[in-house]
Amino acid sequence: MSSSGFNFTSFYATWFDQLHRLVDQLSSTAKDNHNSSSAADHLARLVQTVMSHYCDYYRVKSMAAERDPLSVFSAPWATSLERSLHWIAGWRPTTTFHLIYSESSILFESRIVDILRGLHTGDLGDLSPSQIRRVSELQCETVEEENAITEELSEWQDDVSELMGTRTEVTGRFEDLVNIIKKADALRLRTVQKVVELLTPKQAVEFFIAAAELQFGVRGWGLDQDRQRGNDRDH
Repeated sequence: MSSSGFNFTSFYATWFDQLHRLVDQLSSTAKDNHNSSSAADHLARLVQTVMSHYCDYYRVKSMAAERDPLSVFSAPWATSLERSLHWIAGWRPTTTFHLIYSESSILFESRIVDILRGLHTGDLGDLSPSQIRRVSELQCETVEEENAITEELSEWQDDVSELMGTRTEVTGRFEDLVNIIKKADALRLRTVQKVVELLTPKQAVEFFIAAAELQFGVRGWGLDQDRQRGNDRDH
């Protein structure tokens, strides 16, 4: 494995451990039902801390991609299961909206009696009409951008395949792959930022917890699957 791939893999392991600790903080805070302005400020600061943690991830990943785009594209830090779900070395940006709709539906159903009584829960199950409209608009915008980047990757693959067929030097084309990876990561980060901006601090905390739990779950299952395959090969 290249040095940049190894360095980013090491960084990811540390980053992932830190994410666990941040989510523990979010979870313990989310259990408090204080509605004071100081409690809201505390939630907002936590949300900013988590957002900064994701920014750090994409900043370091961008530097790793500049050094070795092929290693980053193959995502050696991920499990086989995670890689099978990847879109350009990471999760699909539109996954954000599926998560929002899923969590909102679950919480809405669990609070439906209170909501029918006119009580506002203030969580993801209590999105306002304007929030729902904005989420829908963002989803449409993100789908368009996602499709455009997918098309750009497809064109890059076609170009490189043609060059390899003529035995032409293709190293210079890797800069284009770096740009594609950066565009995909920028869209992932921008999508989360825009969603968080339209949510209240309490809703943003719930969103981050749900997103992290999904990430932890997929990675945990992927690690188990990889270990099982390794054991099967050893026997």
